[in-house]
Amino acid sequence: MMDNTAALEALDTLTLATRLGEACRARGASVTAAESCTGGGVAHAITEVAGSSGYFETGYVTYSNAAKTRQLGVPEATLAAHGAVSREVVHAMVAGACRDSGASLGVAISGVAGPGGGSEAKPVGTVWLAWGDTHAQQAVCRHFEGDRHAVREQALRAALAGLIVRLEAEQATQEKFAER
Repeated sequence: MMDNTAALEALDTLTLATRLGEACRARGASVTAAESCTGGGVAHAITEVAGSSGYFETGYVTYSNAAKTRQLGVPEATLAAHGAVSREVVHAMVAGACRDSGASLGVAISGVAGPGGGSEAKPVGTVWLAWGDTHAQQAVCRHFEGDRHAVREQALRAALAGLIVRLEAEQATQEKFAER
């Protein structure tokens, strides 16, 4: 997969959300978001685009561990063993969001936006993101700079960019096989 995530992340949120909508329509895909530190920012960005109801039905703001367990089925043992800001938790979040919503692709975000709450192991700006569906997920840990607003905004753009990259890669693969 050709990864142009960094170039996409430089775009403004509305441009990213618009491009995501175009990619969803081209692929016939639906998306969902399971959010913690972004507090619904991804869902807000997606629904800023007219017609987004055609590919976005629901999102989840699971700010507390209890909400992650109750709404997304994240095992309490996973949260206890790894903490909310971890690969294991965002994998479970995106799988749970896709399972509950029926979306073909989802993104999950959990991080430390600050100004407090950080630790030596997970300083302020640490954000885990995962993309995938009920069966397979891919996660990445990012370290964003700036204040709370900046960390959340960067996480939001990274989430949208990751969805676009995956959808466009799937579309390119489908087109390649259709030509054969």
